[in-house]
Parts: sequence; C-alpha cells; structure tokens
Amino acid sequence: MAKAQETNGTAVASKLQPFGDRVVVKPSEREEVSRGGIVLPDTAKEKPQRGTVIAAGKGRRDDDGDRIAMDVKVGDEVLFAKYAGTEFKLEDDDLLILSEKDILAVISE
Repeated sequence: MAKAQETNGTAVASKLQPFGDRVVVKPSEREEVSRGGIVLPDTAKEKPQRGTVIAAGKGRRDDDGDRIAMDVKVGDEVLFAKYAGTEFKLEDDDLLILSEKDILAVISE
C-alpha cells in the first residue's frame, strides 16, 4: 500500500475526497543539506512549497450553482504558497489540504 502512495497517491486518495475547490498535496521532501554542503537540523529546514496533488475536489460552485472545473488534477506537480493550507498526517504520510487559490503554479518538466 505504501508503494501506491509514493507513485500516484491512489491509496490515500481513496481515503480522502476533498470538498469543493480543495486539493490534497503530498509536499516534496525537505532539504537535508544546504547548497554549500552543510547538514541542516530540523529547525533550520525551509518549509516545502512544492508537492504533488494526490486528491482533488470537484470544483467550487458559482452563484448560479454551476460547478467551475478545477485547473489542477491528480498527479500535477505544483508550487503553493509557503504557509497555505492545513497540515495533517494520514498513516505515515505528512499531507496538506489547501484551496485551489493557494496553488501558485503547475510545474511542467
């Protein structure tokens, strides 16, 4: 089951279904070593701003009740606001639920 969470998030996504325009993101790992080669303690590590969408809501509704489609989808690598969203732990995974408006960009490689 852990393998599925690392590859595409289907195991976690099957347990979580965000509402509206919310997405569940698995943040990228924090840097352990600085560019200069110095090992960083946990307190000095920067909070990640990049991650992978593992679950997405259906989109928010407009004033007429019509659903507005999401611009991101499961599997997208995204850049998000530094202190956005709500952090939580599901099984052994650190995850983040945030609103689509807190996603700054989709990273295409």
